[in-house]
Amino acid sequence: MIYPFLLVIHLLAAIAFIGTLFFEVVIWHHARQQLPDAPRSTADQAIALRSRKVLHGVVVLLYGAGISLAWQYRGALSQPPASSLGVLLSLKILLALSIIGHYLLLAYWLKNARLSAQRAGWIRRSILGHMVLIVILAKAMFYWHG
Repeated sequence: MIYPFLLVIHLLAAIAFIGTLFFEVVIWHHARQQLPDAPRSTADQAIALRSRKVLHGVVVLLYGAGISLAWQYRGALSQPPASSLGVLLSLKILLALSIIGHYLLLAYWLKNARLSAQRAGWIRRSILGHMVLIVILAKAMFYWHG
């Protein structure tokens, strides 16, 4: 059966995605302040470039596996209020769609040269918060189903 394989891929991609955001928001944001301007700028650029390269593949795996997993629950998703599983999974999907919205907003700000350091920090924290909520909802699905 392909379901366990998809579940592992989805879980590993989520770990990679959340881990990257955690590093950027909690660790790097504060550590970079201890560096002089030139090394900080070089490190910021190197980390951003590597993160983008790695995360593109991770996001494809995460969302691809997530869509495939959600397809298995299309019955519950057709009437979300009918079961707690449907409600929790629907909330997870809404949060995942919101993350895509965040990235579209980020792309818009980048394209129009309107991405400030403050906006970049806000968007990273918001996406990390969304991901943490998704993990909590995923765990809740195992306990409050029916």
